[in-house]
Amino acid sequence: MEILWVLMALLMLSFVLLPYFRRRRGMIEQVPPGHPDAADPANYGFVRQEELDVRMPGPDQDLLDVLDLVQRTQDHRAAAQLLAGTEAAGELRWQRVQAFAGAASLELQQRPGNAGQAPGGQWLRVWRAEQPKDAGGAAVHAEFLVQQAWRTATPGTDEFRIIMEEARAACGDAALLAPGDPIPYIIELSVARGLAYPRQEFEQLWLKILDRAPNHMGAHLAALHYWCEKWHGSRELATSFAEAAAARAPQGSLLAAMPLFSVFEHLPEVNLVSGFYQSEVVTKAVHGALHAVHSARADDPMLAHVRHLLVFFLVRGERWAEAMDQLIRVDGHVGALPWTLSPDPAAEFAVYRALAVAGYEANGGSPATLPH
Repeated sequence: MEILWVLMALLMLSFVLLPYFRRRRGMIEQVPPGHPDAADPANYGFVRQEELDVRMPGPDQDLLDVLDLVQRTQDHRAAAQLLAGTEAAGELRWQRVQAFAGAASLELQQRPGNAGQAPGGQWLRVWRAEQPKDAGGAAVHAEFLVQQAWRTATPGTDEFRIIMEEARAACGDAALLAPGDPIPYIIELSVARGLAYPRQEFEQLWLKILDRAPNHMGAHLAALHYWCEKWHGSRELATSFAEAAAARAPQGSLLAAMPLFSVFEHLPEVNLVSGFYQSEVVTKAVHGALHAVHSARADDPMLAHVRHLLVFFLVRGERWAEAMDQLIRVDGHVGALPWTLSPDPAAEFAVYRALAVAGYEANGGSPATLPH
């Protein structure tokens, strides 16, 4: 009898602990190949996992062509021309600055330079040396330093602080070259988070951005990190910031989706409540984001960012048809939250995609019923 009681206790414990391990933030069970719930992406025209592009959230063929040319020839001039022809205050230029900086940072990580070999990312150094007055090159260099700090050093260490101080100076140089350009100040938002700017100093920086690009979604997402509980704010401050941005968002602006990003930033590390993703807070934020994507311009560069996050929440909330509706619009590119938080963004995205397809089909859906 005692053995029976022990077995019953272990069984009950397993029911308590299993959700604990399954519901950790950003993690979800992988569906093994051959499992009835495993989905073949080819049935829906989805890109196979190994072909998913992890560099960007959505397509930008001009950027891809230039990146390929710059990395193949180590000649920066095409990058300078592309940025010079991209609207200064727009979301697209910010994304392109990030992409060029990220490419140079990854090159340096892969080829640090030794035994007489030139280090990776040499084209960026040449760009700054040959065109010191080029605002685009200055912005890419500042963002490169920020990414290097986060990639190679630990926040709070002397190494991290030194790189961030260098990035701060580079932001100042870039701002002097283009006084009306918001991008140097947007880059500095990450510096402010890393160096723990006092709130008054951070708010002064934020006002400079609002003067230049008041509805810049990328800037708002960068600022949100500062106000989050895990950095220099709180859940309440981050929520207030996000809701204020959504409330003043003009018609067609994706700023209406900001509360969903705030919810994501404050997801519990462990969720023991089975209905959390159907809760009022999450449902309200999801509805706001859905309204935003339905109202936004089809060519809005930030649209893919919101759609990717919606996939995460819609799958978690078992809203399969709505998740599929977003997937068919972003499939192929996975360089966005929440996938980029995973060591293997393509694999993480593929798991959620497979779950969406399985849930969709379990409720009567099929490739024939999926609208395109």
